[in-house]
This record gives sequence, structure tokens and C-alpha cells, in this order.
Amino acid sequence: MDSTYTVGDLIYDANIYDGMNTHMDDLPFYKRWLPKNKDTRILELCCGTGRLTLPIASEGYDITGVDYTPSMLQKAKTKATEAGLDIKFVEADMRFLQLRESFDIIFIPFNSIHHLYTNEDLKTTLQGVKNHLKKGGTFLFDCYNPNIHIIVDGEKELLPITQFTTPDGRDVSIQQIMKYEKKSQINRIEWHYFINGTFDSKQHLDMRMYFPQELDAWLKWMGFDIIHKFGNFEEAPFEDDSDKQIFVCR
Repeated sequence: MDSTYTVGDLIYDANIYDGMNTHMDDLPFYKRWLPKNKDTRILELCCGTGRLTLPIASEGYDITGVDYTPSMLQKAKTKATEAGLDIKFVEADMRFLQLRESFDIIFIPFNSIHHLYTNEDLKTTLQGVKNHLKKGGTFLFDCYNPNIHIIVDGEKELLPITQFTTPDGRDVSIQQIMKYEKKSQINRIEWHYFINGTFDSKQHLDMRMYFPQELDAWLKWMGFDIIHKFGNFEEAPFEDDSDKQIFVCR
């Protein structure tokens, strides 16, 4: 989202994204926090191709999906039309939201907060959430609990991380190597793509690491009450060895 940083084309190729991201372990968590009242207005930031947006809308909720990437939104709109769902999708940068609407629930799923690379990015995003959240509304998001051991091991050599077939028929395998910058707290991730058995390209996906005490302080400073902090989507307490940081705020 930094104007000086370009994400590789294949990272947000909508068909590759859908082929890679078929898991839905986060959906039950977010659904548990939806009120029974179907008049509830929901805003999903970084909705991608509608992986969570569509199943939530299919249960009758009024949900708006926001994403920064046109190709992802086009795929989301196509999937919604095919499913017979009327969903509002908006192309926007979550750092600079100006929707002129308010919502009962706002959530940022799938570790997307890690693409806010600077403190100013995080500040303006949290302010935007506050500006669009109704009084008493709920703000939820999930992200990694940074594990320095994994980051260090990831710097040693190129390792395979996944392989899959895309909806449009491409066999894809990805190998990964990382380099962590301590000053910026950004993990510089390099993905090597092999498509149909042939090396295609190197793609970059940087992620800003947010440490537990850091996020707690930011949320409180920006005026949010942390109602719950979980360590996984089954709502286990957040502990030292938790893989995730999952927040429920008001």
C-alpha cells in the first residue's frame, strides 16, 4: 500500500489467490461475532475476492467489502453475481476511508493489517475505523504473533511453502525466502513462482510485524477498548506461544 512499493503481479492475481486460499478456518470466528439481527451493517476491509464476504452475505447480512486491488474486486463481483448475491464492493485504500456511512461491525481479516508498513499507516487506518464505526460498534481483526525463530529460519534457504491448481487450470508451486529488517519491523518476503512446472518469476510480499504489546498500546491510544484478545480462531486465550493475535474491540 506504500506508493513506493509494488506488490508482484502474481500475488494478487485473483485466480492464483483463490487457488491458494481455500481454507475457511477464520469464517466461523467472524460469524460468531455477528448479531442475530440481520439489519446489522457490516464493513469488511481488505475483502479480496470475497472469501468471507460472500458466505456472510449469503446468510442475509448487509455487508460492504472494501479492497485496494481492482482485479480482486472484479473477481469478488463476478462470484457474487454468480451466487445471486447483491453485495456492495468499493475500491478504496483502508488508510483513507471516506465512505460517508457508519457500520455496526468492522473487521479486517486474514492478516491484512501487516500490509500497513508505517506507524502513520496504522494510525490513519484505526482512525478511519473509528470514524465509520457506530457508537457501541465492534471492531475485529486478526494478525500474526511474530515468531522470531520462524523468521530467522526463513532467512536461511529457499523452501517450498505450497502447491495448488488455480480455478483457471494452472498448476502452481511457490518457494519462499525472507529477510527481516529490524529497524522497520518489515519482513521482506520473496516468493518464487513455478507455473505448470516451469519457473515463472520472483514476487515480493512485504509484511510489517506488529508485536503484542505494541498493538495493545496502539489500540488503547486510539480510543478502542480491547474486549477480548485471543490466540486462535477457537478463542483460546492469547499466550506466549500463540500463533495469532485476534482482537475484539469496541
